[in-house]
Amino acid sequence: MNLKQLEYFVQVAQLGSFSKAATVLAVAQPALSRQVRGLETELRQQLFLRNGRGVALTDAGKRLFDHGVAVLQLVAHACEDLGASRDQPVGRVTVGLPPSIARQLTLPLIDRFKKQLPAAKLSIVEGLSTHIVEWVTSGRVDVSLIYNPEAQPGLEITPLWREPLGLVSRAAKGKRRSALPLPMTELPRFPLIVPERVHVMRRLLETKAALAGIKLEIAWEVSSVPSIIDLVCAGYGHAVLTASGVAASARAGELSMRRLIEPELESVLCMAVSAHRRPTPLTEQAMRLLTALVRALPG
Repeated sequence: MNLKQLEYFVQVAQLGSFSKAATVLAVAQPALSRQVRGLETELRQQLFLRNGRGVALTDAGKRLFDHGVAVLQLVAHACEDLGASRDQPVGRVTVGLPPSIARQLTLPLIDRFKKQLPAAKLSIVEGLSTHIVEWVTSGRVDVSLIYNPEAQPGLEITPLWREPLGLVSRAAKGKRRSALPLPMTELPRFPLIVPERVHVMRRLLETKAALAGIKLEIAWEVSSVPSIIDLVCAGYGHAVLTASGVAASARAGELSMRRLIEPELESVLCMAVSAHRRPTPLTEQAMRLLTALVRALPG
C-alpha cells in the first residue's frame, strides 16, 4: 500500500465515480482503476460495489476510507508544518460548519482566507453538529464550529457566541416585529415542528423542558430547518430556533419570534478541534479567522 493508492481510493470514494475521480486527479481512468484493484488485491478485500450510477463503498471500504483520510491528512500536516518555516502557512485546512452558520460565514471566511493565506487551500464541509464532532475526532475536519457540544475527551471546545432561542410563528399580516418574551411554561400550548432527536437543538429543547417539568406537544418531526420554516409559514405549527437561524431564511419576513424565558433557552456556538492532534500553523490561522468572524456576528 502506498500514498498514491490511498489518495486515488479516497478520491473515488468521495466522488462515487472512477471517471469523475480520474478527471479531478488528472490521470487516465484505466490507470486509476489499476491502482484501486492493486489495493483490493493486496488487502484481499473488495472496496467498492459497482452500479449503474457509479460506485459505493463496501463495509471494508468504509473502514479503509476512515483510515485513508486520516493518513493523508497527517501527511499533509507534516508537509504544512515544514512549509510553515518559510513564514507563509501552506497546505490545506478543512473547516466544518453547521448549515445555519455556514450561510453566514462561508463567503467572508473564503474572502479573508484568500487575502491572508494565499499559499494555502481551504475546504469547507457542512453537516449537523453531531456529525461534525465525528469528523473532528476522526481527522476528516481540522477545525469546526458546533452548537451545544457535549464534553468529551477527544475534543477541545471553546465557546464563542451565545444566542437565545425563541418560539417562531407565522407572522400576522402587516406585523413584522418580535412579540414579548414567552415563559417556557406556556410552550405546551403550541404544537411544535422540531428536527429529529439527533439534532442538538432538539436535545437542548427537550432537556430544558424535562428539567422544568414541561411536556412539549410535538406535532411534526422534520430534519431540515428550511423545511421547518416552510411548514411554520404554511401554518402547520411553530418552531424553536435562534434569531440567526430565522434571519438566514429567505422567508424571515413572514415570521415572528418570541424569546423563551423562565428558564431562558440559549444556544452556544463553540469552536472544536481534536484534543489528540497539535494544530498546525495553518489550522491556528484558520481558528483565528473563524473566531474573528463569529465575534463580529450581529447580536
